[in-house]
Amino acid sequence: MGSTLLLKFRICFISPQLTSTARFLCTRDIKPNLEGRQIDRKNSGQTRIANRTIRHGTEDVNTKKSSMLLQTSFPKSVFAAGTAKRTAELMKRKAPAVFEEEEQHQEEQKRMTGKYQPPERPLLPAEWKDLKESQENRERFEIQMMNTLFTCGSELNIAKSLLTFVAMEKGTLSYELLLRYLTLCVKGGHDDEVFDIYKIMRGSFPSLDTGASSLFIKSFGRTARWREAVEILQEIKQVFTPSPRNYSDVIAAAVHHRDATTAWGLYDELIEKGLSPHQETWDALFTGVKEGEREKEMGAMTESEQHERLLGVLVYMRNNQIYPQQNVANTIKSWFESLNGQKWTAAWSTATPKGVCRCCGSELESIQLSAEEYQELKDRVMTDVIQGRDVFNKTTPEELESFKAFVKRKPAFDVVIDGLNVANINKDKTKLSETLLAVVLELERQALNILVLGRKHMLRPSKSWDRHNMILIQQKAHCFFTENISEDDPFLLYATLHSGNHCRFVSRDLMRDHKACLPDGVTRRLFFKWQRGHQLVVAGYVAAGRRVNFLSIPCFDTIVQTTGNTWHVPYDDTGDRSTYEVPQRWLCLTKKH
Repeated sequence: MGSTLLLKFRICFISPQLTSTARFLCTRDIKPNLEGRQIDRKNSGQTRIANRTIRHGTEDVNTKKSSMLLQTSFPKSVFAAGTAKRTAELMKRKAPAVFEEEEQHQEEQKRMTGKYQPPERPLLPAEWKDLKESQENRERFEIQMMNTLFTCGSELNIAKSLLTFVAMEKGTLSYELLLRYLTLCVKGGHDDEVFDIYKIMRGSFPSLDTGASSLFIKSFGRTARWREAVEILQEIKQVFTPSPRNYSDVIAAAVHHRDATTAWGLYDELIEKGLSPHQETWDALFTGVKEGEREKEMGAMTESEQHERLLGVLVYMRNNQIYPQQNVANTIKSWFESLNGQKWTAAWSTATPKGVCRCCGSELESIQLSAEEYQELKDRVMTDVIQGRDVFNKTTPEELESFKAFVKRKPAFDVVIDGLNVANINKDKTKLSETLLAVVLELERQALNILVLGRKHMLRPSKSWDRHNMILIQQKAHCFFTENISEDDPFLLYATLHSGNHCRFVSRDLMRDHKACLPDGVTRRLFFKWQRGHQLVVAGYVAAGRRVNFLSIPCFDTIVQTTGNTWHVPYDDTGDRSTYEVPQRWLCLTKKH
C-alpha cells in the first residue's frame, strides 16, 4: 500500500565527552577515576577468615580456621551467574504441582488473548467485513487484529488489506491503528513503507508521540535517510529526555555511515544525561568500520582519539560495574586484535578459585575493600540504612541504642548469623532450633567469635524452638534477641561492619532493599563488592549428623580491570544471570612486547 490510498481518506486523531584516559589505565594503582588500587594479598591482612586479619590494630593468624572453612565450602558462589535460575529449576522439580498450575494459568491467558486468528492471505473488504461480523467484540476489531498480525509475524500485504477495509468502512484511519501498523512495518524491516507512513502522519497530526518517534528513529537510522533520525531525536529533546534506545539507534547509524563526530557527540550527551548505554551502542562503537576505511571514516577525529575514546568505554564499564554481553566482548576482542602497531593477543578465560587468570596467569583484583573504601561504606550504611528515615519502623530508639551498647561491650565478632533466616533453611519447621544449632556448631569448630541475632519468640519453648538447643546456642555464641516486630537486617549490618573488615555474616537474604537505600551508584557498588566478599550462604539443606557446607566466597573482584599491558573483561555468556549475579567467564587481552 502506498501513501496514495491513505491520503484519499480523512485521518482521525485519537490519541496523541569523557575525560582523557590514556594516562589513567592501570587499575592496580590508586586512581580516583578508576577506583582501583594495587593489591598485595600476601600482606594486605584483608583476606579470608582463614588468613591474616587485622582487628583493633592487632594481627590474628587464623590458618587453622581458614583451612576448615575452605574444606566446608562449595566451589560456586551465591552470586555466580545462573545460580538463581538453577535454584528456581530445583524448586520447580520439588514442587511440580504449583508450577503446573501456573503453567495452566499462563496457557489460559494465551488462549484468551489469542482469540483473533489471522488470515493466511490478504482479504477483500467484503471478506474482512464478514470476519468482523463473526466476532463478539467488534468495536476494536481492527486494533486487535493488527496486534494479532504483528504477534504472528503475518505478511505485510495482509495488514495492508486490513487498512484498506477500515478506510473504506469508516472513511478514517485512527492514529492508534496507524501506530500499530507502523510497529509491524518497523519490525519486519519494511522501511519504504515506513517512509510513506511518516509522510502521512507528519501531514495529519500536529505532533508524534514517544512510540511513533522511536519507531521512526529506528527505521530511518538503518537507511540512507539516517540524518532524519538525528532530526527526530533533536525534536524529542525539546519535550523530554530521549531513551537510551533512541540514542543507540542514531549512534549506530552515524558509525555505520562513518560520521564518528556525530556518534561520539551523541554518546557524550547520553552519558551526561545519566543514561546507561545499550549493549548495541558499545557494539557499534567498537565495530566502527573496516580497517581500510578507518582513516576516511575518522573525519575530524584521529585514530588515536578514537582509540582513547574506546578505552574510555571500558573504563566506564569498570566504574559502573557493567558487563558486556558475549557479542560485544567478541567485538572488543576483534578491535584489540586489529590495532595498528600493537600486538594484542586475546583469549577466552576463567579465573582460578585464588583469583588467577587461567590464560595469562595474572592475578585479578581482590574482592576486599581498601581501608578508605571500607570506612566510606561503613559511614554510608550507618547513616542511610541503619539510621535512615524509616529506621524506627524497623526498631525502637531504645532497642537500637541497647544493641549498640551490647556490640561495644563485646570483642569484635568473626561472624554474625541471621538466626531466623538460617533456621528456616530446612522445610521441616519443627526443627528450626536444631538447624540453627548445627550452623553455630560448624562455625564454633573453627574457634570463631560468633554473634547470633534472633527474635524474642525464639526463647519461648515450642516444637520449633527446643529449649535445650537454644541454651546450647547461647553457650556457643553471643546472642541478641530483638522484639518480634523488629527487622533483623539493620542489626546484622551494624554488627558486621562495626566488627571490622574481617567479619562475615551468614544469611540467605541478598540485601537488595538495603542496597537500594544507599544514596548513589558508587556506594551501592561498594556495598555489593563488600557483600560478595563477606556473605556466607549455607549450601543446600542442613542434615542431622552431617557437616554444614557453605557456598564459596570469591577472593577476587569481577570487574573490568587493566594493568596497562593486560585487560581482563568479565562478560555475559548466558541469559541466566540475575542482576545481583556476576559472570564467570573473562576476555583476557595481553599485549606482546
